[in-house]
Amino acid sequence: MIPRPASTVVLVKQTRDELQTLLLLRNSALVFEGGAWVFPGGKVDRGDYPAGMDPDVALVQQDPAILMQAAINAGIRETREESGLQIDPQQLIHIAHWTTPAGMSRRYATWFFLCPLEQCPPVVVDDEEILDHQWISPATALAAHGEGRIRLPVPTAHTLKRLLPFTSLQSLCADMRSSAIHVFPENSEYCSIR
Repeated sequence: MIPRPASTVVLVKQTRDELQTLLLLRNSALVFEGGAWVFPGGKVDRGDYPAGMDPDVALVQQDPAILMQAAINAGIRETREESGLQIDPQQLIHIAHWTTPAGMSRRYATWFFLCPLEQCPPVVVDDEEILDHQWISPATALAAHGEGRIRLPVPTAHTLKRLLPFTSLQSLCADMRSSAIHVFPENSEYCSIR
């Protein structure tokens, strides 16, 4: 099964003492990761591709610029739909690319973007796909996951671990801009998309 393109946005804000990221609670009735706490995100839709571009052609051609633009557009749209937050595409930093391993019933090739927020308006969830939200430090989220109080998908937990060493938005963004993009698995079919 060919992985479907998807996009995830890791929204991060700085409080006086720590960095916090937005996690959303997926409805437990959902087939994919129902009941999990996740970053905003979802599948790349046909309308996320640049105007005039046939998504089927884009996927066959594997043009990195077109696929990246579609992933950015999807991340912005999904963030707005799931949290009510409007984000600036210029703020997005590509930090990772996860491809669901072969053999799974649903497979996604997901771009992960970091998005620093200097100001954060109230979060509004749709109460259908997303039932709740929380701003939480990576350390607190990982501890809650380890104690079984919340469930985090593997890519979410891994991303939170990458955020642990940072105490300022400025140092986090500088490091993520200069670091290699994490690709899982290393030899995935989307490994060259950067």
